[in-house]
Amino acid sequence: MKLYWHTLGSVAELTTVILNNPPFMKAYEIFQEVAPATAASIFQYLRDEQREVYTVSLSTLAANRKLRPVFVQRKPVPAQIEWLVKNVKLKASDEIAEHVIQLWLMKAHQTVLVEFLDGVGIEHDGEGAAEDIPEKINAKKLKSTVEKLLKDHDPEVIRVYLHVFQKQRAEGWPEITSLIEATPALQFGEPEEPPAKETPAETEKPAPAKETAQEDEAGEEE
Repeated sequence: MKLYWHTLGSVAELTTVILNNPPFMKAYEIFQEVAPATAASIFQYLRDEQREVYTVSLSTLAANRKLRPVFVQRKPVPAQIEWLVKNVKLKASDEIAEHVIQLWLMKAHQTVLVEFLDGVGIEHDGEGAAEDIPEKINAKKLKSTVEKLLKDHDPEVIRVYLHVFQKQRAEGWPEITSLIEATPALQFGEPEEPPAKETPAETEKPAPAKETAQEDEAGEEE
């Protein structure tokens, strides 16, 4: 089995990555759970270090809202990032959210990926990507590795990484599941909004929301 981290390549286009694992949090749900400062820092990193990816992400999220990218690009940078964070939390943004999180982990926190794989004994390419991953992970190695990572790095980065790592197998790894359940630092709090429990009325709300967004765009063009 291949452990796949999609780094967007040249970012000429976003390649569809399908990670359909219902038992685990989806990427847009992770954005709902992380601290606002962390979510903002992800897009700030893209703007500072991966500008092309930032532009593609902005354009894709704008298109999801039936807006032209210029509507967002005209905003000051802090307002752009605030808009991106707000919209990447939407269920319809899951695909782009997946790309963004993977790239952020792979590029901004490569050391975490390498140290984790080394710690649990998984061979990799030296940059945090592994072709073959085991069906089982040694629980003792996992525990000691994660404990060290939590001490040496931002716990929220480790929390996000482990939840994303779990998605590499349909069933995840029971060893990781057990460790998360036993370690508060690896657990996310209550989500800001429960998109998984949308009611029919809530799913009908996007239409007027889009109209409002388009009206705002028209107002800025005048």
